[in-house]
Amino acid sequence: MKKTLKLALTATVLAAAAASAGAQEVTLKFHHIWTPNAMVPQKVIEPWCAKIAAESNNRMKCQLFPSMQLGGTPAQLIDQVKDGVVDLTITLPGYTAGRFPVMEVFELPFMTSSAEAGAKAAWDFYTKYGQKEFASVKPLFFSVHDEGYLHTRAKQVKTMEDLRGMKFRAPTRMTNKLLASLGATPVAMPLPAVPEAVSKGVIDGFLLPWEVFPALKLHEMVKHHTLTPEGSQALYTSVFVMAMNPAKYNSLPADLKAVIDRNSGASLSAMAGRAWDESQETGRKAAEGRGNTFHTLPDTEIDRWKKASAGLYDEYVANMDKLGQPGKQMLQEARDLLVKHGTGK
Repeated sequence: MKKTLKLALTATVLAAAAASAGAQEVTLKFHHIWTPNAMVPQKVIEPWCAKIAAESNNRMKCQLFPSMQLGGTPAQLIDQVKDGVVDLTITLPGYTAGRFPVMEVFELPFMTSSAEAGAKAAWDFYTKYGQKEFASVKPLFFSVHDEGYLHTRAKQVKTMEDLRGMKFRAPTRMTNKLLASLGATPVAMPLPAVPEAVSKGVIDGFLLPWEVFPALKLHEMVKHHTLTPEGSQALYTSVFVMAMNPAKYNSLPADLKAVIDRNSGASLSAMAGRAWDESQETGRKAAEGRGNTFHTLPDTEIDRWKKASAGLYDEYVANMDKLGQPGKQMLQEARDLLVKHGTGK
């Protein structure tokens, strides 16, 4: 009897240990560029982390490291994920110029007019053309931010001629090329350096969406904003990727992998894009409240800017052709996807 009871207790302990091992707890280190009060942490990262925690019964949680707390530069984030230094990030592939050229099609000027639709198109495009390019990480979403505009410290930009001699910060090589094609001088610098640079006159202005303004108080650093008409194609946008370390993903038990799978891909891309779209009003209201001035470019002037920057499309196609990709087909397909998802013309 005692022997039977002992065996039963041993079996129970072993079963409990096995269950505990099967129900392992996982902490995902999430490193990113934004301050905790910025839109992306509050509207994208934190809700996503809460969702995977809830769906895993708190067996999988995020450990957040905002504002580059783990060191390195924004351009190094993608390699931090690739190398397993961190498990997750959201970053711009364009921070590493020339490394991810396929997805740059969505950073061409005058392509998108909705971040949500642009994000949906970008995910579809990635699944067909970009998987090899991002094979070193596991993308969980692709998105674009809300429409990018020109913001200036002392001079309102109304025509292409106004840009001559002006120095602007832009986020990626495609937006730097856009500025150069319009006659401005692009200046490379990380986003956190922009407020000081513009306040000291190191740059005359910058290309950015409204989303960024509240967290960095950029509406206090500039006086003028040059916009494209509401609902029209944006002057520019930038592509974001949410990337996971593949080895970390592969180490997860099947049920936790399923949680990640349910919370990634097309639906997560759309959610992120929607959050960027919804962020515009807050940023613009801050600029309006300060009494800043706004100028919307008329169609005739926009046509001039489109003509001046048209060579960037040819350059993208030629670059893809050199890589053995069907460049012309890819550009057209990106445009078709934008139309399919509700933006682009």
